[in-house]
Amino acid sequence: MADNFRESKVDSDVEKDFASGTDSRDSSTHRFASGFRWGVEARGTVPVPEEDRQDTQFYKVFFVWFSMNFNILSFSTGALGPVVFGLGLRDSCLVILFFNLVANLLPAYLNTWGPKTGMRQMIISRYSFGYYGVIILTILNLIGLCGFNILNCILGGQALASVSNNNMSWTVGIVIIGLLSMVISFMGYKVLNWYERLAWPPVLLAFLVALGVGGKDLAYASVPPAQPATASAILSFAAVIAGFVITFSAMASDFTMYYDPNVSSRRIFLYAYLGYIVPIILLECLGAAAVLAAPSVPTWNAGYGPEGNVGGLLEAMLSPVGNFGKFLTVMLSLSVTANIACTLYSMCFNFQVMIPQLARVPRYVFSILSTAIGLPLSIVGAHKFYTTLTDFLSLIGYWASAYGAILLLEHHYFRKGDFTTYDQADWNVAKRLPWGAAAITASVLAFSLVIPSMNQVWFVGPIGERTGDIGFEIAFPLAGLLYVPLRTLELRYQQIN
Repeated sequence: MADNFRESKVDSDVEKDFASGTDSRDSSTHRFASGFRWGVEARGTVPVPEEDRQDTQFYKVFFVWFSMNFNILSFSTGALGPVVFGLGLRDSCLVILFFNLVANLLPAYLNTWGPKTGMRQMIISRYSFGYYGVIILTILNLIGLCGFNILNCILGGQALASVSNNNMSWTVGIVIIGLLSMVISFMGYKVLNWYERLAWPPVLLAFLVALGVGGKDLAYASVPPAQPATASAILSFAAVIAGFVITFSAMASDFTMYYDPNVSSRRIFLYAYLGYIVPIILLECLGAAAVLAAPSVPTWNAGYGPEGNVGGLLEAMLSPVGNFGKFLTVMLSLSVTANIACTLYSMCFNFQVMIPQLARVPRYVFSILSTAIGLPLSIVGAHKFYTTLTDFLSLIGYWASAYGAILLLEHHYFRKGDFTTYDQADWNVAKRLPWGAAAITASVLAFSLVIPSMNQVWFVGPIGERTGDIGFEIAFPLAGLLYVPLRTLELRYQQIN
């Protein structure tokens, strides 16, 4: 055991992060034990030792997820039911309710792994996908997280521009939102948790005022759709709803790894689960109702416009209260910063796992890099928002669904639910981690049935054409079924002492 520990110390030199100082065995290491320097979190992907997991303010995880989702992106996602899939209010809300209640179980559960392991989510994933196999996941996850940031920047920029009666361009608004979010994420864990606890009350006030002055007009949303809902439309909208939330699984433990390991997993699960479902379900249903009512309310319809300007719609809903309404619209535009900042935070670790040598680079440098990548893409995609949103949310749900199934089976079937089998000494020693062949092969083979089950603008499979998009529903059970025999075979041939 001592030899294994010394071996891990030698191999860890590649992935020592900025929090570890110049030498992991230096007597000054204790100075950096908490991973913070001058109030800025310096820790990157290095796991948090059990003695340093001392945070007992467990309720903070509720506010992280609540503020991340209590924004105009959730509102816009609900609007896709009527706008893109032609669903009425009842059908849209039923899909929103049911699929959110189910799809949020996975990311909420993975939040409970952070206190037990002290590891980032992509580091935990190495214990299933291997040291090198997880690189594929980080690439997919970075694409997904960057996509979320693009969508949020577009919405925030639209809302800011609408306040200025479009005297400010969407581009300027996007840049303002992106830079503010970068500054928040730059500071790391402590500042993020502080900000997420303060970000939601102005947003709540804005939506309450919108309901107070425009609630009577939402009655127009109850008009039945011209065509009855089809199974294809319902399942395709469900894929969008699931894609919106299930990808939180790949960043879940990033926000809980500092918590006391003795905390009840049920407590963390409930905090996280409520942090997901409360804002998402409420705002998605409100978004569906608002876009259905907009054609019957001239000011709302003018604000929404032919381009689907969600910020303009919200500004129109708040316009009866004059300048106060404009102030509240600004608050709504800033609501997306709570989401973008946390997403930038997780992107930092994905870069470091993707290229382990980058662990030597301070975490916050990648916040700047991620912002530099996301801003120009947001500006380019600003005028194709609904097309971008629909395609993106449907697509990212496929891989995340397979990923979740594999992690669950590895933990509960092969590791018997025992967190002590995630030895921190092995986190960056490739030969002491699984090969990852079983996990990657199961994921790839699952897509042999996922692809025919897709129903996208750019591709419609033969199964998806008949049923609607059921790709994520197929990915989860099929990847799990394939993983069990493949992992059994992998364990037979891979000898880990």
